[in-house]
Amino acid sequence: MPLTPAQCQRYARHLTLPEFGVAGQEKLLGSSVLLIGAGGLGSPLALYLAAAGVGRIGIMDFDAVDISNLQRQIAHRTQDVGTPKARSAKRAINDLNPEIVVDVYEEGITSANALEIVAKYDVVIDGTDNFPTRYLVGDACVLLGKVNIYGSIYRFEGQATVFDGRKLADGSRAGPCYRCLYPEPPSPGEVPSCAEGGVLGVLPGMVAMIQATEAIKILTGIGRPLTGRLLRYDAMHMQFRELKIRRDKTCPVCGDHPTIDRLIDYEQFCGLKRGEPEQAGAVEMSPADYEALRERGDDHLLLDVREGFELGICQIDGNVNIPLGQLPARLGELSAWKDRLIVCQCKSGRRSMKALDTLQKHGFRKLVNLEGGILAWGEHTGDPAIAPY
Repeated sequence: MPLTPAQCQRYARHLTLPEFGVAGQEKLLGSSVLLIGAGGLGSPLALYLAAAGVGRIGIMDFDAVDISNLQRQIAHRTQDVGTPKARSAKRAINDLNPEIVVDVYEEGITSANALEIVAKYDVVIDGTDNFPTRYLVGDACVLLGKVNIYGSIYRFEGQATVFDGRKLADGSRAGPCYRCLYPEPPSPGEVPSCAEGGVLGVLPGMVAMIQATEAIKILTGIGRPLTGRLLRYDAMHMQFRELKIRRDKTCPVCGDHPTIDRLIDYEQFCGLKRGEPEQAGAVEMSPADYEALRERGDDHLLLDVREGFELGICQIDGNVNIPLGQLPARLGELSAWKDRLIVCQCKSGRRSMKALDTLQKHGFRKLVNLEGGILAWGEHTGDPAIAPY
């Protein structure tokens, strides 16, 4: 449809760009983007794409806004705490640009729903923070011939690229896929999440801005996309570095002779099947069993391996705190417990599992991991002092 006078006024700065103009704006208004995640990356993405005039935006997120999100997830406000993120992001988009159509999916992307939902959009932007979802989104985009604009953040560093799953005339793909960059997932617990390792609040904005730029270029057909190039950003030293990514001809998804033609169980593929210990020989104790142990007064040490500042948010009474990174140098403090029960605990159970592994290697014999960490403990006990973060 031709631009209305109001649209000409709203998008005037686009229309004056010779490379963009009316044709580019009309393409944006007629296009659609699916945002997987409405968090650190998804929040600024939603705002930038809505402001630019992408006509239809899908927002997929199962989580609710938490106070700790507000340091970087700029689509959400203090009064949105407790509101589903997808719904909060829709409100932010509508406040900024009421003419944008917003589809809300208050659910996580899964092997069961991915193909149906991804098929509805021109471009997918991955703003997630876990490996099973990244592999799932990457595979779904290749199977459907969609463009997947990938970004990730951690501490002071971020990266972004474009995985182009569209087929060329010769039957090959336009670019590499996520599996070409990461053929195998890392071992469970090897890569900490932002919640565990931290993230500079403004970092997601920079990476999301790169992702939004690539989306606009692809949707309007201008410029040179990041296909086959990984752009890495170091905020601490304000440096960018570009690395080439080549399509792997033997890739099981986008290669010349693919062997994966349907979505799989990505939790299992990444070794994170729910309810199963992440490492061989590891023993997990449910919050209910640990509560019973405490009520019986059984001899044990509760080892909290979170960072010191996390104890200021919430902690379980009676813990001994040794942050995971300090544990190898402070094993002597635990020497009296080599043959006695140690219950390892962190925020969600990931870092404490690594602590358990370290202790096992140094001869500690009675070790269990508190399943789900302090968050699961707080949910089980209903203790108001255990605040999610």
